[in-house]
Amino acid sequence: MTTVLKKILGSVLLLGGLFALQATESAQAAPSDDLKGKNVVLVHGAFADGSSWDKVIPLLEARGLHVVAVQNPLSSLADDVAATRRVIAQQNGPVILVGHSWGGVVVSEAGNDDKVKSLVYVAAFAPDNGQSIADITKDQPAPVWASELRKDSAGYLTLSTQAVLDDFAQDLPLPQKRLIAATQQPWAAGCIDDKVTNAAWHGKPSYFVVSGRDRMIDPSLQLEMAKHIDAKITRVATSHVAMLSQPQAVADAIIAASRAAH
Repeated sequence: MTTVLKKILGSVLLLGGLFALQATESAQAAPSDDLKGKNVVLVHGAFADGSSWDKVIPLLEARGLHVVAVQNPLSSLADDVAATRRVIAQQNGPVILVGHSWGGVVVSEAGNDDKVKSLVYVAAFAPDNGQSIADITKDQPAPVWASELRKDSAGYLTLSTQAVLDDFAQDLPLPQKRLIAATQQPWAAGCIDDKVTNAAWHGKPSYFVVSGRDRMIDPSLQLEMAKHIDAKITRVATSHVAMLSQPQAVADAIIAASRAAH
């Protein structure tokens, strides 16, 4: 076989491989009949807003799911639950309710709505009946970022830029980390003591994405909560913002919960 012919054959095989890969990726991203008509409601955490899900939303929509991100006021558990319930009420069909961080507390309460068929916790708190974040963390050592919290005159908390860079989103590119620090939404300090009345995970299937390099919520505490609520666990080696650093893994967990919802 001549050198020229070998080169041509190699190019054909390479192109064939690329086309096969593209076909596989297209098949993976194609809408699924078992996901159509189902709704995913995403609840952001403290120091964030609905845009924190911007990498996950397209992945879910590509599979045929209807997705809405709640814009929580972060003023109290009652206020955030009310905002989430309004979004749930607008959905036609079953809802998969997803919460990140503080959002896990919110979905634990808001998830009692009959439309909600399953819960997904992403690097989140999963309180039991009568529990608050303060209750869950009372025996935990103070996190390294605690001294980097800033409280304003109205009692709202923000993280210093350094804490965002080092502890909140340490595995993201620097420009993205700085954007998160600049656009963070203040979180009312009183939320830490707000207690869940009736934790929805008692009666609904739960899924939990545990962030193994999380510096905001200890990964061992996440795993403990996930086991306590008998959740199906996905482990990712990410910072606290798993949905930004490994969006496909988070989307896959949500899709699994959606498939099981009836």
